[in-house]
Amino acid sequence: MLNGKIALVTGAGSGIGKASAKALAAQGAEILALGIVEAELVALCSEIEQTGGKARFALADISDFEQVRSGLALLLEASGRLDIVVANAGINGVWAPIDDLQPDEWHKTISVNLTGTYNTLHLTVPYLKQNGGGSIVIVSSMNGTRIFTTAGATAYIATKAAQFAMAQQLALELAKHRIRVNAVCPGQISTSIGDSTVKRNTIEAAIPVHWPEGDIPISGGRPGEPDDIAQAIMFLSSPQAKHITGTPIWIDGGQSLLR
Repeated sequence: MLNGKIALVTGAGSGIGKASAKALAAQGAEILALGIVEAELVALCSEIEQTGGKARFALADISDFEQVRSGLALLLEASGRLDIVVANAGINGVWAPIDDLQPDEWHKTISVNLTGTYNTLHLTVPYLKQNGGGSIVIVSSMNGTRIFTTAGATAYIATKAAQFAMAQQLALELAKHRIRVNAVCPGQISTSIGDSTVKRNTIEAAIPVHWPEGDIPISGGRPGEPDDIAQAIMFLSSPQAKHITGTPIWIDGGQSLLR
């Protein structure tokens, strides 16, 4: 389905990014993986190559424009073309009441999640235009798009709402170039992103709600898996989604419908 296509995935070393890279590779796409942990990227490329796929990686902090530019230049040196961009890299950051959340904590989340998305798209859209079209999938969240009850997550929610808006704005802006732009909005997914989340005094910002049977209806409270998101990204990146643009897809097992 994606034979001959070249796909860039940011934050490709783990979680949703890794699952997406593997799913796209399984459909024949050559993967360009961008991330910050070399061992994870080496392992990803090895897994893809062992199943007959093609993958290369470069190291870059997504919030640093020059690092992203250098990483992309390295990855695109051989092919000079790009068909698919998955803007996935992001952090939860610090969750705290707004009067507790510090400026550096705010700026860190904005820099990685929002500026990182800008860096990715600013630098890759010229390749998609040159290629005559392509697909962009932005990984947003149910937070900031459907739900606003995550205690203390103001910075995170602001970035996810902005990504959601970017997808729709750019869907129109880039349509004349035959570039489709969509967003996936995951709910609770089994990844390691929570391990680096800092929560401080969130009870002060919380709105207490108790779901006796769990808050993910379709799975009895169990979180989704990274591949649940990857399969949607694969579809949106494929010719089967050729008439879909500016569209968000919530992948949360119905979780956001309860909020």
